[in-house]
Amino acid sequence: MSTSITQQSLKTHTLKDLEQRDNFVGRHIGSNGAGVDNSEENAMLQSIGAESLEALTAEIVPADILQEPFLEIADSRTEFEALNYLKSLAAKNKVFKSYIGMGYHDTIIPPVILRNVMENPGWYTAYTPYQPEIAQGRLESLLNFQQMVIDFTGMELANASLLDEGTAAAEAMAMIKRSVRKNKSNTFYLDENCLPQTIDVVKTRAEAFGWEVQVGPAADAANADVFGALFQYPGKNGEVSDFSDVIAALHENNAMAAVASDLMALVMLKAPGEMGADIVLGNAQHFGVPMGFGGPHAAFFATRDAFKRSIPGRIIGVSIDAQGKPALRMALQTREQHIRREKANSNICTAQVLLANLSAFYAVYHGPKGLQTIAGRIHRLTDILAAGLSSPQGQSKGVEITNNQWFDTLTVKVADRDAVLARAEAAEINLRIDADTLGVTLSEKTSAADVAELFDVILGSDHGLDVYALDADIVANGSTSIAENVTRNTEFLTHPTFNSHHTEHEMLRYMKRLEAKDLAMNHSMITLGSCTMKLNATTEMIPVTWPEFSNIHPFAPQSQTEGYEQMIAELDDYLKQATGFPAICMQPNSGAQGEYAGLLAIKKYHESRGEGHRNVCLIPRSAHGTNPASAQMASMRVVVTDCDEHGNVDFADLKAKAEELSDQLSCLMLTYPSTHGIYEQGVREICDLIHEHGGQVYMDGANLNAQVGITSPGHIGADVTHMNLHKTFAIPHGGGGPGMGPIGVAAHLAPFVANHAVRPIDNESKGNGAVSAAPYGSASILNISWMYITLMGGNGLRKATQTALLKANYLAKRLSTHYPILYSGQNGRVAHECIVDLRPIKAETGITEVDIAKRLMDYGFHAPTMSFPVAGTFMIEPTESESQAEIDRFADAMIAIKGEIDAVQRGELDAENNPLKNAPHTAEVVTGDWERPYSRELAAYPVKDLGAHKFWPSVGRIDDVYGDRNLICSCPAIENYED
Repeated sequence: MSTSITQQSLKTHTLKDLEQRDNFVGRHIGSNGAGVDNSEENAMLQSIGAESLEALTAEIVPADILQEPFLEIADSRTEFEALNYLKSLAAKNKVFKSYIGMGYHDTIIPPVILRNVMENPGWYTAYTPYQPEIAQGRLESLLNFQQMVIDFTGMELANASLLDEGTAAAEAMAMIKRSVRKNKSNTFYLDENCLPQTIDVVKTRAEAFGWEVQVGPAADAANADVFGALFQYPGKNGEVSDFSDVIAALHENNAMAAVASDLMALVMLKAPGEMGADIVLGNAQHFGVPMGFGGPHAAFFATRDAFKRSIPGRIIGVSIDAQGKPALRMALQTREQHIRREKANSNICTAQVLLANLSAFYAVYHGPKGLQTIAGRIHRLTDILAAGLSSPQGQSKGVEITNNQWFDTLTVKVADRDAVLARAEAAEINLRIDADTLGVTLSEKTSAADVAELFDVILGSDHGLDVYALDADIVANGSTSIAENVTRNTEFLTHPTFNSHHTEHEMLRYMKRLEAKDLAMNHSMITLGSCTMKLNATTEMIPVTWPEFSNIHPFAPQSQTEGYEQMIAELDDYLKQATGFPAICMQPNSGAQGEYAGLLAIKKYHESRGEGHRNVCLIPRSAHGTNPASAQMASMRVVVTDCDEHGNVDFADLKAKAEELSDQLSCLMLTYPSTHGIYEQGVREICDLIHEHGGQVYMDGANLNAQVGITSPGHIGADVTHMNLHKTFAIPHGGGGPGMGPIGVAAHLAPFVANHAVRPIDNESKGNGAVSAAPYGSASILNISWMYITLMGGNGLRKATQTALLKANYLAKRLSTHYPILYSGQNGRVAHECIVDLRPIKAETGITEVDIAKRLMDYGFHAPTMSFPVAGTFMIEPTESESQAEIDRFADAMIAIKGEIDAVQRGELDAENNPLKNAPHTAEVVTGDWERPYSRELAAYPVKDLGAHKFWPSVGRIDDVYGDRNLICSCPAIENYED
């Protein structure tokens, strides 16, 4: 195969030829690297008996939905060009000093963490740790996160993060409702001092459930007929209150209490658990995660042990491995509520793992003493600011501080508001602007000089105040801004992990030790079906940490976010092209959140037409669990429809149920291509059937990677779809998050998508409630997808989809002589993924899909999606990004494993004591005493070329049952370290 353009051939190429060879498309599509001819692509086409990519596409995709090239997206740009253009957009943003607060704080991410975690593909390209033996590093970091949250909140149990503070509060409300069985109230109480975006999101969730929300003073919750309440600590205005009495009163009424807080404040404030709180939640952004125009940030969520089977999201637990040694895993996995399908009470699927890890490492790096210094400094500067504003000089200027206590936030009344705001703008400072007050929230970045500048802004330059003189007075006389009854007097972060890594050398080595325990995309391909683990190009990641994007507050004035708005508008246009829809809602910050937002739009559409009684959601049996879970959250009644023996929607059953429920039909949720990895025939007929009966078609975007550029949901006949930007459009999975799930909608649904109360988006949906805390969800990672589409161009996107089809069919062909391929579409082809049936192997040999998954680790691979959508199978998706060599390496591993299975069947390997049943094999096991009836070489190096790719799992096979029966979800006790 030619590996470069020869000097001779250069003479025959035009300038356009050379420019084309320098673009990004060839670098993204693994078989067409820059400067390489199409021989690899041609070899795979020949292998499967296809003439060309276009011919193969026509064989696979039904003719009635296949489109000629239609994307009106410019040709691909080079990486250099795209970065320069995006830099010009970033330059249009104005990065003012932010004192807005409201749950978002300017913070400093330690460079050692920035470079070695946030910008490191070893951390950001990993997948959710469903295969824990090769995910022990991020599991340990998430366990640190849970321990950190438990310590600060005073609770017994914490999960490994949620999407943002607003949605965490909504989850708290739902959890409380299902936990207070003696309380029949349908009203939830919100402290009026809660963050306004949180109130917005909670109201949206309550409305969908048919519950009422009452907003008022915190103290009044004690006398309200409610099933629960949420309090903010400190409040939006900075006030620090003790909620012990009102929480006790709620408990007397069989109601529960949640408290939203801030980790940095809790360094100095009494833990909410000591007040009797049942749930404590908040945003971990303050611990070293950039504001990023709203996200992504890890929400924290903690509760009491009694509610461990009700808490939404994931819990990391401590179990043991096959050698009896401690090992980490996702505990109680079936309590990830979406797995319960139509019985679910939450659709949480994506966490914010990468961001939770950043926050945990921030706490590890600084330790308790470092955090006390940072928090103490923030509080001291706030005290100094308060002392100056309340001094005779401040009083003479008509300034009044309205809160009695504070940690980092002051709310003030000023005599000449316009003059203060004019001086602030001139100084490039953003203050919180309320109806009749102004707010100032200080941060880790605030300095003494900044406080002096704030005196100039608020009081005018003739104030005569000296920051250090005011500080001396506070040192001499003490501070009363945090009362004794809300002052923390308990220790936190006492575990050795938080007290051992405070130099950069030690921190660097600790993070590297954890990274080395994890298999990520920088090691080998991850063939997870439906999860589309494609290349997350370095170029796409670079702009995320540009300060013009990362240091913008989500509620900054629109005049300061022109570059962001333009980038989002361009991405909006790209996604309209890809989906065939005229409107996009960019707010949902996960795929499941997008499902929820899309179903709410459908629900509100029906209500606007006087058909609010339409509440039935039809969902095929093969659907991902978030589909029925999201429908439950939208108060829809789920009716499951059958699939036929080929994995298609059983049209007869669907038709019968649509006709039977016609008057009640709200929508159908449909994944396309199907979850079984094929393009079903008659999908337009399915859409027409639902529309005929007055329903809407929700198309799950999980498999959108097999549509982009060759067809689209709008063209097929859907009304709304969500787009997993972390699958189809190259945002990395981050070890289990972040994600983004914007939705595209038909024109008639556009007025009913989410908007935002604090920073309204100017479109048809203005005035609607929010589904996420920030107006544009996790805005700082949108530029990854913008970069991906810009770099690929319209033709490149179509080529990527077609190449994904080619590689899936190539892999299916290679495996088909060793394993049965469960489903195929027209002409015997699969779509972008295939399902390998392992059930016959289990029946004949006792070797299970789990055994094969664990054995793949010894070959250096992450297992494909296991037992979904069919139990006892692998769903495999190679993606367009993987080279033929890497696909062959994976196929060789699967074929070699089949050889081992055959050896078991022939009796050459013991039925129980064999490499599959004992997998994975750790270095410690292989180099220790060896009494197994197969060789060490077979255990560790089953194929001869594995040396260059060898990945050693750090633990043996983990005992899931032991971990669930003995749930431990905090860091091991100090005695373990001493041992």
